[in-house]
Amino acid sequence: MVDFGSEVRTALKAQGKSLRGAAKELHYDVAYLSRVLNGKQAPSAELTQAINEYLGLSLTVEDSGSHSDHDDEMDAWELVRRVQASDVGNATLERLERAFDGLAMAYPKAKPEDLLRQVRKHSGYVGKLLDGKKTLSEHRRLLVLGGWFSLLGATVHIDLMQDDAATARLETAATLARESGHTEIEAWCFETEAWRVLTDGDYVQAVDLSRAAQEIAPANGSAIIQATAQEGRAHARLGEGKETYSAIERVQALSASKGTPDTPEHHYRYDPAKAISYMATTLAWLGDVAAEPYAREVIKRLSPGDDVSQWPRRVASANIDLALVLLKDDRLDEACDSAQKAILSGRVVPSNQWRALEVVKAVEARQLPESADLREAYQGLKAIEQ
Repeated sequence: MVDFGSEVRTALKAQGKSLRGAAKELHYDVAYLSRVLNGKQAPSAELTQAINEYLGLSLTVEDSGSHSDHDDEMDAWELVRRVQASDVGNATLERLERAFDGLAMAYPKAKPEDLLRQVRKHSGYVGKLLDGKKTLSEHRRLLVLGGWFSLLGATVHIDLMQDDAATARLETAATLARESGHTEIEAWCFETEAWRVLTDGDYVQAVDLSRAAQEIAPANGSAIIQATAQEGRAHARLGEGKETYSAIERVQALSASKGTPDTPEHHYRYDPAKAISYMATTLAWLGDVAAEPYAREVIKRLSPGDDVSQWPRRVASANIDLALVLLKDDRLDEACDSAQKAILSGRVVPSNQWRALEVVKAVEARQLPESADLREAYQGLKAIEQ
């Protein structure tokens, strides 16, 4: 009968490999492996296969002798040890989760390019950890983290109008969400794609994607509210008043049941205060002058001061909403002033510039004196982004 331990030790020596190095590569405890090679414990079928693959041998379980009840017990313990073994650790995962939350909270004010660099760095690190040794629980947490980072990356790519990259990251986020059973992330993927096609002018598909998000979103999450708001905006662009007002009512009902989150600026945690912003945009797109008080309330609440460069994006968007409503009401000077402030703030990301352009074109169509200055400011914004 072949001596299992002797064969393995001979192969290790011939290939210039150490016992400790083999244990590390195979993810086995070095003491356990030493006992097996010294004949104090019979190798399991799993270990035999792992060593065969590692050293290019063809040993069999039978070669290693009979298996006692004690050996079976030790094999069970070793399996538990291997499942619990990890190169990741809870502290690392917690740091990554805090890092994601920090980036999601920075999103409303950060420059997309700066945010994307951070997302890439953290996504790459999550990928490396997925290749390492980890517990099943840690594996799922890494999948969830990878899903969130990919989703945020897709959102930033959309802001920068980088469609191919956005598609790849959204598909990655959706895959990781399904692998980990995280329906909140999966619903956000549908909602984010709905926003992208809405900015491209495909309002019918935006409605369909928003509804798909609502169908799978957890009832107590944030994605279902955001997706409902997205549906309302798409209906508004289609001029469908009844459907628009219905979506607005549903957003109000859903948001009323949620308390204010600890981090209301977090992009993926719905803050009921955001409902005012969505109301302003939705009504403005529908052409309803009732949008004005909502837009002014957003500006009043969120403007940090007169320095427009310090505005969060929602204030810039509210000023565009206000400009659209004021134009409809023939309050032309005020409309131009609001639009100019929004454009000069630098907070109108590429995916939202079409909204600013609508105001510019409306002012030009009326041949207002301010049209030249407004067009110049808009072209300056475009030049910065190039």
